[in-house]
Amino acid sequence: MAAIFPAGVVIAAVLLPVAVVLCGFPATTMTLERAFPTNHGVQMSKLRARDTIRHGRALRSSDVVIDFPVGGTVNPYLVGLYFTRVQLGSPPREFYVQLDTGSDVLWVSCSSCSGCPQSSGLKIQLNSFDPGSSSTASFVSCSDQICSSGFQTADSSCSAQNQCIYKFQYGDGSGTSGNYVKDLLYFDTIVGESVDANSSASIVFGCSTSATGALVKSDRAVDGIFGFGQQEMSVISQLSSQGIAPKAFSHCLRGDDVGGGILVLGEIVDPNIVYSPLVPSQPHYNLNLHNITVNGQTLPIDPAVFTTSGSQGTIVDSGTTLAYLATDAYDPFINAITNSVSQYASPVVADGNQCFSTTSSIAEIFPEVSFNFAGGASMVLGPEEYLLQQGSVGGTALWCIGFQKSQSNDITILGDLVLKDKIVVYDLAGQRIGWANYDCSMSVNVSANTNGSGSVNTKPRYVSSSLRNEPLKPTSTAIVMCFLILIVKLPAFLANI
Repeated sequence: MAAIFPAGVVIAAVLLPVAVVLCGFPATTMTLERAFPTNHGVQMSKLRARDTIRHGRALRSSDVVIDFPVGGTVNPYLVGLYFTRVQLGSPPREFYVQLDTGSDVLWVSCSSCSGCPQSSGLKIQLNSFDPGSSSTASFVSCSDQICSSGFQTADSSCSAQNQCIYKFQYGDGSGTSGNYVKDLLYFDTIVGESVDANSSASIVFGCSTSATGALVKSDRAVDGIFGFGQQEMSVISQLSSQGIAPKAFSHCLRGDDVGGGILVLGEIVDPNIVYSPLVPSQPHYNLNLHNITVNGQTLPIDPAVFTTSGSQGTIVDSGTTLAYLATDAYDPFINAITNSVSQYASPVVADGNQCFSTTSSIAEIFPEVSFNFAGGASMVLGPEEYLLQQGSVGGTALWCIGFQKSQSNDITILGDLVLKDKIVVYDLAGQRIGWANYDCSMSVNVSANTNGSGSVNTKPRYVSSSLRNEPLKPTSTAIVMCFLILIVKLPAFLANI
């Protein structure tokens, strides 16, 4: 989904590593950018609005690593939009597509699209895909196996012309529909220190012929969405089935104002990573959360609150800006932190959020929080991973708890607020997620083998971009929708969000 940007938005310089060859096989590269405003003037209510809309959306082994250079910042007050450039067709055309870890489909605007925007406030050149102009393009028939897999996840249906088609509806009322097309996706391969820009693979993607609602807004327009979900229709699944990429991806997102980071198809290897198994047969990246501790004390929350079922569970979602707690877990969490700092900070309720006015360093007075998962894996959060500075009162800094009460009552969502400054590994082959605190401005070890063997240290580099540091000119109403970074498919347990 496209995003709207408040005044002062710029595109950041891009800091990234190069994925180096493992066992003589090449790595491949794409460029990921992120746009963001350069001040901390975004109110928490706007961040919640962004997440509400975002949550409303209906969500073989290889020795190759594909890396996506990351730009921008994941600071929630520097809210942004992750997108990457992809090349499709013959001859290849370049498209800017939004990264989405929750949905399964890569789609771009089709040349015959009704309602698709023709220009973008992001200062990027929008393009449309014309199947008739690509010598390697073909429409996907309903009898194609990948179309059949889409039937099972409601991503596909069949037209009167026996063509595989789709229709997606978004939580804000916008939507898109079109045909599935099979054509070439291009990427750079890295062998040692050399780069070969002539690699390609045949994939299935969407060619949208209709767009409505926010998707037609030019001030936040991109060419489409790049889904990184687990189903067969996702690019990561298609590339891994062809032996081109491993069935795993990882990210490490910088939490400072400089931003940037790393996103790879492959496993980032670090001795400190702890893993927790994924809950099977879920449309999202669900984990079993056992309990939460504050200053080492387990909160009085019934463990059943975190049990995954049709209407509840705990989701790891890099597309959500803040973090959300199930209703019955929220008050014990807020109360424990408030009681812990009562002698050092003055409690203030601002914009419906529990905040604190203090002249002290938050690292010195606020407690350590730990989310404890199945498999003995704990995600330990320092104050900077659950607090957000929300201006000041009388010259004194005002810090607010960034965790919000879940609007669906029973869903706990761990978003960018807690995922920043961490290596996060989505091992789809092993059905687990791992994480470790890390300085994401540094290089990382990357392996295409999910057991971590044969890892190679990546080397940081900058990717030049015509977008970098160019200011954007949004509309005055832009701020409300700018928080829709990534979109997920709507599973049954998010139906009421």
